[in-house]
Formats: sequence, C-alpha cells, structure tokens
Amino acid sequence: MEMNFLAILVAAISALVVGFIWYNPKVFGNAWMQAAGMTEEQIKGGNMAKIFGLALLFAFMLAFILQPIVIHQYGALSLVGGDPTKGLPSYTAFMADYGDVFRSFKHGALHGFISGLFIALPIIGTNALFERKSAKYIFINSGYWIVTLTVMGAIICGWK
Repeated sequence: MEMNFLAILVAAISALVVGFIWYNPKVFGNAWMQAAGMTEEQIKGGNMAKIFGLALLFAFMLAFILQPIVIHQYGALSLVGGDPTKGLPSYTAFMADYGDVFRSFKHGALHGFISGLFIALPIIGTNALFERKSAKYIFINSGYWIVTLTVMGAIICGWK
C-alpha cells in the first residue's frame, strides 16, 4: 500500500478552498473577525504569500497524517512493520480479501468528521479558553476544521 501523494495534495488544497468559503465575509468572515478581535487593516497588513504558503504546508502535513486515520488497511500494514514484502502469507491473503473494504468517500468523510470533532475541537477549544476567546470563536474555528477534515478524509479514503 503506497501513499497517494496526489490525493494528499488535493486534500491539502481543499483546506484552502473550504477556508476561502468559510471565512468569506458572507459566511463566517465578519463574525470570525469580531470574535478574533481582528480588523480589516490587520488582515490586509499580513504577508499573504507567507500565510497561504504555510497554511498549505500545514494542510499537507494534516492530510499526510490523516491517511492512516481514514484508511483502515494502514493498521494491517503497520503490523508487518510497514513493509508488505515482510508479511506472512496470511497478510497477503488478508489484503486480498479486505484491501478495499471501507475505502469510500463516505467512510473517509466519517473518519475525517470524527477527527475534527475529537481532535481539532478540543485543541482549539483549549487554546481559546486560555486566550479568553468566546464560544463563537471556538465554534467558528473548530467548525471550519471539522468540515475541512471531513472533506480531506473523503478525498484521501475515496481516492484509490
């Protein structure tokens, strides 16, 4: 089982696309600016090449680690040390029988959603509590990550 770098790249790009929609002023952009204490001048004053470049890098890192979360067969691969050539014949038989089980966009979306809900929300929520941010801030930002990880999980798991 090889890493699907094209699916990972597309999933990473999807994070920027979802963000473009999510943080648009007509969706949650204005509410996010208010909750984050940001002004239009502060947003326009940022180095956009650096911000979007690093955002894409971070999204790629997330997509990379999301692959073994949303594709169950990576668990079987880990049992043979990551090298299928070192697996016993039972590993080969198992993969022949179950190699594509639960490999769908729907299943990947489910695990992406679960990852967003149980990983992103607690991290963002904890940081926001100590930063004295509002519940609105927590829900806007964690909502973005829940939707984004759902989309990323669907792309990564469903793309064979």
